[in-house]
Amino acid sequence: MTLAFQGIGIGSAQAIALGPAFIDSGGQVGLTQSSIAVEEIPGELARFERAVDAARLSLKEVRAQIPHETPIEIVEFIDTHLLMLKDQALIEEVRRRVADERCSAEWALQRHLDSLLAVFERIEDPYLRARGDDLAHVVRQIQRFLNGTPPPPGRTERDLSGYVVVARDLMPTDVLLLHQRGIGAFVTEYGGPMSHTAILARSLGIPAVVGLHAITRYLRAGELLIVDGRSGTVIADPDTQIVAAYRAQLQGLKVRRDRLRTLAQHPARTRDGVEIQLQANLELPEDVELAKLGGASGIGLYRTEFLYMNRPDLPDEEEHLANYRAILAQLDGRPITIRTLDLGLDKHSGAFATGGASNMSNPALGLRGIRLCLKEPELFTPQVRAILRSSALGPVRLMLPLVTSVHEVERTLALITHLKQQLDREGLDYDPQMPVGAMIEVPAAALTARAIARRVDFLSIGTNDLIQYTLAVDRLDESVNDLFDPLHPAILRLIRLTLEAGRALAIPVGMCGEMAGDPRFTRLLLGMGLREFSMHPGALLDVKEIVLGAELTELSRRVDHFFEQLDEADPARFVAELNAL
Repeated sequence: MTLAFQGIGIGSAQAIALGPAFIDSGGQVGLTQSSIAVEEIPGELARFERAVDAARLSLKEVRAQIPHETPIEIVEFIDTHLLMLKDQALIEEVRRRVADERCSAEWALQRHLDSLLAVFERIEDPYLRARGDDLAHVVRQIQRFLNGTPPPPGRTERDLSGYVVVARDLMPTDVLLLHQRGIGAFVTEYGGPMSHTAILARSLGIPAVVGLHAITRYLRAGELLIVDGRSGTVIADPDTQIVAAYRAQLQGLKVRRDRLRTLAQHPARTRDGVEIQLQANLELPEDVELAKLGGASGIGLYRTEFLYMNRPDLPDEEEHLANYRAILAQLDGRPITIRTLDLGLDKHSGAFATGGASNMSNPALGLRGIRLCLKEPELFTPQVRAILRSSALGPVRLMLPLVTSVHEVERTLALITHLKQQLDREGLDYDPQMPVGAMIEVPAAALTARAIARRVDFLSIGTNDLIQYTLAVDRLDESVNDLFDPLHPAILRLIRLTLEAGRALAIPVGMCGEMAGDPRFTRLLLGMGLREFSMHPGALLDVKEIVLGAELTELSRRVDHFFEQLDEADPARFVAELNAL
């Protein structure tokens, strides 16, 4: 009997998959308390140490095989788990339980996890509370090796080519491993559209549907499933007509992707002749080729945090400069916007702990972005000097993250002026007219965008944080991430306010958050006046297709009318109507 289930779709380049179900237990092990004899303690401790070492090696293997186009936050996620596997507080407590309570390593590890999770559950801050999930995943990795279920490092288990994996939950590391085993799609009971797992699925082009609670109870191993990542639909045991319809859609998607590739070198110009800048977000230097293949006119956001990650020291000026020089050499004259480091929240440097979440009661509201840079000049000064020096080699813009006030901008500009004077005295070249801009990521910045615009050369809207801070929603917290709404009237007003500030001061305004690369919002943003988009390279051609078919005069008219009645309007319905033009 055909059954249909509705969850949250994770769209990808493919979006649809058909395949037999593979019900994944997630490596869960049914544990019962088991005692060991005194003479067995040394052997049990050694077995535990081997499992920890094997889990660490397995994660390193996964990390080494991460595709270059994978967002940096996924790499950081795995690095966080590697750090947890080195945490002596975790390891020593398990060892103590094995020795003192004379229990198996599996039971000692589970008992310790239970006690730690009870602590996490009492934490009010949702970001910190969610770190308990990371801990549970790390423990699950160790349990797998204690149970003897994982394959030797570097080898794969059963070939899952074309299968649809159905699981209670999947971590990014699980998705990477399953991708290596050839899965066609996955379906989970938990998760949200902005989770690390969802972001990775989009990056890898894996169709997925998440948030289908209790789905593992209703599906049978081997039965045919259709996964539609566009609508969030999962169809079990479809009849021949449904299968034929979806196979036709799959063929249509393939034809469309082939056609989109021909657009890469076409200028992004609307039907009424307006040039739109479609740029790429850059996570790692290796991603430049992906941006060029997608026809990017430049790099609208280069995140530099990876230079600071997982190392005992800080990068110096020459290391920064060498990195920027190498990227500029690949860009063939295309411009690049380098965002100064945004450590803090979930990105930490081993050489610098002040920005770490562990030192803050609420890292999302703590010392991060430009406020950290101004407080700790040893982090900031070498990078700014290197960015200035790189501006002598090609078109470079410097962008400041998490600006909240004019005062922060003025302090930063004064520092840049001081560093220019240093470079003059040292006889080092730079572009004295190098543009300096500010990211608009918090309501305070959007509400004072005009004042900020008077002091900088450009603005860039970071929608991920802007939505999170405006709506008080942690986009990675499953209990509230359904409230993460880019079309909330407050978000739309803040975006419009920022765009109006740019027009009033005659400076460019771009957007570099997830919203910029989501084709559902392209027509809306064009109608609102956005002319510079920056996105993951994989989204460039989808957005360009919409730009090429857009008439800005008509879009602007409709959007202006929509804003006149925004309080009573249904934004989602309006966007659907706009996209149907």
